[in-house]
Amino acid sequence: MRVWKFGDNIDTDAIIPGRFLTINNPDELAKHAFEGTRDEFAKKVKDDDVVVGGKNFGCGSSREHAPLALLGGGVHVVLAQSFARIFFRNAINVGVLPVVCHDTDKIADGAKITLDLKKGYAEVDGNKLAIEPVPPFMQGIIDAGGLVEYARNLKEVPPCTKSRR
Repeated sequence: MRVWKFGDNIDTDAIIPGRFLTINNPDELAKHAFEGTRDEFAKKVKDDDVVVGGKNFGCGSSREHAPLALLGGGVHVVLAQSFARIFFRNAINVGVLPVVCHDTDKIADGAKITLDLKKGYAEVDGNKLAIEPVPPFMQGIIDAGGLVEYARNLKEVPPCTKSRR
């Protein structure tokens, strides 16, 4: 997996510019990911590449289009020191895993990276960097392919009829 390194305060408009918000297809959105910010990204990103950011990744407008654009490009994990709350939730909802790593400043652009979510580290150039644990319920949503697919697999809970008697 290759690292695409970004800095602090990468906003959703940098990930997918607002003029493309009429598109809802992840593959089409991916063609415009980081357009105007890092134009080579859309042409060179490969399946399972990892986006690495600094603090407050995904700040700005609330739009699911940003993680959808990453997903369309094959990015399934974003590693950052911290995430904007709404991007974090939107990423999970569409099936992109946001992972907190406080040492992303030690990761270089283009580096090879492997993640061991169970053991809690990212390995980059032979160095193991601690990552925050991914809660099982969140991993379940990611494994299902996002919140909609996760919900489709939930078993219905029978309603309590005693309270209606």
